Amino acid sequence: MPLFATKKAILAKTETTYGNAVATDPADAILVSSLELQPFEGDAVDRNLVKPYFGASDIIVANARTRVSFSVELAGTGTPGGVPHYGALLRACAMSQTIVTNTAGAGSPSNAKVIYAPVSEGFSSVTIRCNYDGVQHTIRGCRGNVRLQCQVGQIPMLMFEMQGIYVPATDSSYGDFTAGVNYSGIVGPVVFNNTNTTGFRFHSNAGLQVAPDLSSIEIDVGNTVFYRELVGNVKEVLITNRRTTGNLVIDAVTMATKDYFAAAAANDTGILTFTHGTTAGNRAKFTANRSNISSVGYQESDNVLQYAIPFTLLPDAAAGYTTGDREFTLEVF
Repeated sequence: MPLFATKKAILAKTETTYGNAVATDPADAILVSSLELQPFEGDAVDRNLVKPYFGASDIIVANARTRVSFSVELAGTGTPGGVPHYGALLRACAMSQTIVTNTAGAGSPSNAKVIYAPVSEGFSSVTIRCNYDGVQHTIRGCRGNVRLQCQVGQIPMLMFEMQGIYVPATDSSYGDFTAGVNYSGIVGPVVFNNTNTTGFRFHSNAGLQVAPDLSSIEIDVGNTVFYRELVGNVKEVLITNRRTTGNLVIDAVTMATKDYFAAAAANDTGILTFTHGTTAGNRAKFTANRSNISSVGYQESDNVLQYAIPFTLLPDAAAGYTTGDREFTLEVF
């Protein structure tokens, strides 16, 4: 009997100790799209033997690992301060998670939220289990990188690229694996548009609030991720650096409104922020205090001139370059 490509499920849960697979249950289900699994990957070591005839030498595989990538819709939980189902994954991409409880008075809207921000140590990890119609892949010690992709008229997506320690696949009942999985607790997303997305500012400062018309934006956290396996040491997926970059497309403006060319030439920095969603419990706010423009180019859309601007997010100057880890925050509320 064939295995069906449409029957897939994925669970993810934070590990207590790195690399020690934790038990997962239906509450750990992740609602994803574009799921791609590379169950077994390694470095090919060619014996390259000298022989008295043509033909290849056998290959020995080293550093066995597993890769998995998928996209998750950017949405909340329906309740301000509720941890989104993708929270464990963000933490495994070298981010902290801070839960802010409600301090608003009676009768006032809740100000509870969950804040994600980059860190340089104390990284979390997750165990991911993928079941492909009865074939189960357990990936332990998973860490990775994430990109935020927003396009007008589309659903904003968090695009994860994870890798972990290889574990041999097993046969496991698909029905048992998915029993109890219920996505009803995951709030539906809203499209990225003028109604649902507000507060966009790019290279604003105290004296000039610049709010150009935004067409698309992509932000890559930019983690450097390596699988490392040494004699006498644990197998581990390491995050060794971070360089957060992005690209956005906005409608071109006059120089009197904002001279982005001069900003790039002067190595200026400015705020980048927007809020997606208008309903309490289903909102997300991205904020970066120091976006650095590297170039500005023209493009056209529907005969309208636009700027295509790549940028780099820098540590917040308020940190005095001593604490770091302040390139951005992602608040879910």
